[in-house]
Amino acid sequence: MKTILLTLTVISIALSALAAKDRSSQTNLTPEQIEANYTNAIENRTANILNALELTDNEKAARVHDIVLAQWQALRAWHDENDSKLKAAKGDTNAMAQIQASLKQLHNEFITKLSANLTPSQIENVKDKMTYGVVQATYRGYLEIVPNLTDTDKAKILELLKDGREEAMDAGSSKEKATIIKKYKGRINIYLDAHGHDVGKAYKDWGAKQKAKTAAGSASNQ
Repeated sequence: MKTILLTLTVISIALSALAAKDRSSQTNLTPEQIEANYTNAIENRTANILNALELTDNEKAARVHDIVLAQWQALRAWHDENDSKLKAAKGDTNAMAQIQASLKQLHNEFITKLSANLTPSQIENVKDKMTYGVVQATYRGYLEIVPNLTDTDKAKILELLKDGREEAMDAGSSKEKATIIKKYKGRINIYLDAHGHDVGKAYKDWGAKQKAKTAAGSASNQ
């Protein structure tokens, strides 16, 4: 369980660190340097995804590379154009939905292009890489921390986490990705509390058990 929480903590720290890096890396740079850094960053992200896929067909690998790279570029352009509009429309549900409709279309087109080249499990891998593997890490955490989860509960947790991943894939920054996942974890907690679980108590109980184990381990080493 320590490994599970450590993984979740590392993901959270990584998201925060990436967000800070996104901000600090832009300081005192020329537009050309900023563009070069961005191009290098998305090439590295795309390379990480291709490495995880381990495609043996070079032509397919080249197509997937171009699809993923183009998606990073398209997302950047979308957020550059629309983030200020979303901020101005905050509170106006209809206006925000209209703005976000084009982002949803961009997302769907991306998945369609991937589907022409990859299997469903490979597409899952791409989605996980684009969101730092947060779905499985968080899912395992819930299984370990919250007792007596039913198969229906487990399915709902995974469903909501994957919904969050779909949204987080399109986020404009690592900080935004983390915020989105946190929102869906809140929805999971609400669901679990409404279905006979006390998530807050589960975390407190688990924390107390870990303290007891740590204390027992320290005593045995004396």
